[in-house]
Amino acid sequence: MEQDKQLTLGTAPVGKLLLKLAIPTITAQLVSVLYNMVDRVFIGHIPGVGANALTGVGVCLPIIVIAASFAALTAAGGAPRASIFMGKNENDTAEKILGNCALAVTLMGLIITAVFFIWGRDLLWLFGASENTFDYAWDYMRIYAFGTVFVLISLGLNTFITAQGFTIISMLSVLIGGVANIALDPVFIFAFGWGVKGAALATIVSQALSAAWVLKFLCGKKTILRIKKSNLKLDRKIYLPCLALGLAPFVMQSTEGLITICFNYSLLKYGGDIAVGAMTILTSVMQLSMLPLTGLAQGAQPIISFNFGAGNYDRVRKAFFVLFKVSIVYGIYVWAMSVFIPDILVSVFTSDIALQGYAASALRIYMATSLVFGIQVSCQQTFLALGNAKTSLFLAALRKLILLIPLIFILPQFMAPQDIAVFTAEPVADLLAVTATSILFFKFFKKTIYKSNTAI
Repeated sequence: MEQDKQLTLGTAPVGKLLLKLAIPTITAQLVSVLYNMVDRVFIGHIPGVGANALTGVGVCLPIIVIAASFAALTAAGGAPRASIFMGKNENDTAEKILGNCALAVTLMGLIITAVFFIWGRDLLWLFGASENTFDYAWDYMRIYAFGTVFVLISLGLNTFITAQGFTIISMLSVLIGGVANIALDPVFIFAFGWGVKGAALATIVSQALSAAWVLKFLCGKKTILRIKKSNLKLDRKIYLPCLALGLAPFVMQSTEGLITICFNYSLLKYGGDIAVGAMTILTSVMQLSMLPLTGLAQGAQPIISFNFGAGNYDRVRKAFFVLFKVSIVYGIYVWAMSVFIPDILVSVFTSDIALQGYAASALRIYMATSLVFGIQVSCQQTFLALGNAKTSLFLAALRKLILLIPLIFILPQFMAPQDIAVFTAEPVADLLAVTATSILFFKFFKKTIYKSNTAI
């Protein structure tokens, strides 16, 4: 089985292989967003308090995103490296990477849980809670925090299942939790009358089921790379390179939380609670639209990383260009949906007429350059799959830290109305980042894939 899987990554037609790997990965990505998105859909329709409750849960999103990003810090760097070593037929080293990352994400989950219970209230105020929304935010997060370990295990270690080419299994890892969350949310929120507390409880129960599935597979007989007790220790020679490569996806994900803080702060100042509530909806739409792109890139990652490690550079090129073309087409589709039917997208998350109208107008602006998302994701994720930590980290920091966050505060000083200027920061930053990414990628791609004996 092990040999067949590795031969498939190294010899199967690239287009068909990418499709085979990407479909379950995209499905998994779409389902994964349901953990929090389904919560928002049900919470937004709670009679009488739906709008404030939705805004309160929106305040929690930065914390949730930052916590989840620690899975990427370890595993998103470890999984590509494991694939590369598999391409070199060094599976013992790949298993050591898996063991190091398994221990690391567990420890991180415990630490994050402790941090929240010590400073959670202060963080919620910092992240944009108001007198009207704080109680809802606190009710949600004090329960959700108990499931942080499950979140990091399921998200972090599932990447190692994908990295081996077992995308059906990785899809099921997410699907189990997603289906459970969809089933439990209406029961806990409405039938039991637990409101936002019920939504949080449904989420952590679902994440626990996903984590159990992932651990069962990676400790079982069907996996190529197996979690072994002897590898459950932090070896700096094994772990630090994973950490270095994982910095780029960590920055990409954790800064989403920081960006939400900045957006919420500015929007609360210029537009009030309705603007913060709209941002919660816009963030949800963005997550939903980006996840298929991320899933497609994750489906391509085992092909690119494995063949890079094996020295099959022609297959690396083919895999990238298939990924690139499909990503561009999908980005255009997302743009068209956001521009022409924003009302339909927004109505999924709230029944409040005022919030619907405001959010629909903001969505057209916020997603104005979404047609170029495919370029950004395909290029940036390919750098990551090739083990190019420095360039991946720079590109991750460029769009969010260097461009977007300053623009959130600068544009309202020169544009009116000021709340709309805040939303405009997103497309401006995206356009500048895509331009820089494209220039860097197509300038260095050929050199990168032909660097034989690259130090990894």
